[in-house]
Amino acid sequence: MAGYIKGRSRTQATMFPEVLDDFISEENTVRVLDVFVDELNLEEMGFQRARPKHVGRPGYDPATMLKLYLYGYLNRIQSSRRLEREAQRNVELMWLTRRLAPDFKTIADFRKDNSKGIKNVCRTFIDICRQLNMFKDAVVAVDGSKFKAVNNKSKNYTPGKLKFHIERVEKHIQRYLDKLDSADNDEGSESKESIEQKISYLKSKLAEFNEIKEKVEAHPDKQISETDPDSRLMKTRNYERQVCYNVQSVVDTKNHLILAHDVTNTPDCGQLTEMTKQAQSALGQKGITVIADKGYFSRADIKGCQDTGAEALVPKGDTSGSDKKGIFNRSVFKYDREKDLYTCPAGNELPFASTVHEAGLELKVYRDHAACRLCSIRAKCTTSKSAPRKMKRWVHENEIDDMLERYEKAPDTTVIRKQTVEHPFGTIKMRMGATHFLTKGFKNVGTEMDLSVLAYNIQRMINIVGAGSLMRAIMA
Repeated sequence: MAGYIKGRSRTQATMFPEVLDDFISEENTVRVLDVFVDELNLEEMGFQRARPKHVGRPGYDPATMLKLYLYGYLNRIQSSRRLEREAQRNVELMWLTRRLAPDFKTIADFRKDNSKGIKNVCRTFIDICRQLNMFKDAVVAVDGSKFKAVNNKSKNYTPGKLKFHIERVEKHIQRYLDKLDSADNDEGSESKESIEQKISYLKSKLAEFNEIKEKVEAHPDKQISETDPDSRLMKTRNYERQVCYNVQSVVDTKNHLILAHDVTNTPDCGQLTEMTKQAQSALGQKGITVIADKGYFSRADIKGCQDTGAEALVPKGDTSGSDKKGIFNRSVFKYDREKDLYTCPAGNELPFASTVHEAGLELKVYRDHAACRLCSIRAKCTTSKSAPRKMKRWVHENEIDDMLERYEKAPDTTVIRKQTVEHPFGTIKMRMGATHFLTKGFKNVGTEMDLSVLAYNIQRMINIVGAGSLMRAIMA
């Protein structure tokens, strides 16, 4: 009869003690972390206490603390308290830290005090990947994703939300004042003392909301987050709204390695040029191709991206309200680059008339008063009874048109972008869990993201080239 595999007795003694190294295989990830961190010059990278003091109580080596954090972010253990517990019971961590078990405060302080050093380590690993020729194609995808902040929606205030709260409190106050007037005549009603207490509480809440309202109106973003002041209320999937950060990332389309990233609290539009510059710096070359979705479509930003030497591929979304008004969409007006004029749906030519400046852009205006006034389909073209239909064109619009033409000739671009940039975001969020960020403020949240990206890139490289090959490349 087969039975079960039996374990060893818990009280069994051994003649020779077991060596901790025997529990760690040659291809274990912790060996890669150990080699990688030991090869770093932590003092040059800006880590505090990288050179030990000769007086006072000895501290922990920053290399040990960095190894501890990298292991944590690779294994979904981002919390300093959980890392403290794991260091005391996890065999892999015992091997990695040489049985050292710092307390949670020391662990948390290391992350808080070494943001500069951790960011430089993240960049150093990308340099190693570049030396291994991981970025031959120089095609990257840019995208942003919302990561939840340590700030509940109830602690975030906007003008609309405050208006709702103030009106609701005022209604409650009036209701209790009406009750107070009838309390003497109705013996079964609530006591006057109880009603007055509730009115007093509601008036204090009203004063609190009015005070917050003044702060919101004075804030440049017209929004305040009380727990994490740098976080913002943003739209997420399915038009839901959460208090979060918008994390930008640039990902290599071939191996899905994150070349650059940034933590922002603004929408994607306007981020393309800055993220392109970071990618160019990481790759050490200007001539790269940058793919993004229509959320990044901004004429000035795309031109800024292309002025850096990169080639942008960004689709254009239709934000025109013409269809709702029942008039012709801008897209049916055809532009002739050689003649520098537009042809309207009725076949009339709209020549260049003047130049205006709007939202910081120099725009050329095209119109024809006479042709528009006598047009038989004028009602389908404009809602104005006197003014003609105008077409406005940015002075650098030809560059945008050329970019859109290149995008149309590359039909796989959208699929490539999704396959590239969604994969890292999904992996990182899965490791972070439901809470995402654990710290507050741009500096600390940025350090968390640096560790998450570094852990992702290390695991990705192990999956591609293997632990042994990666260790040999690091030591080379």
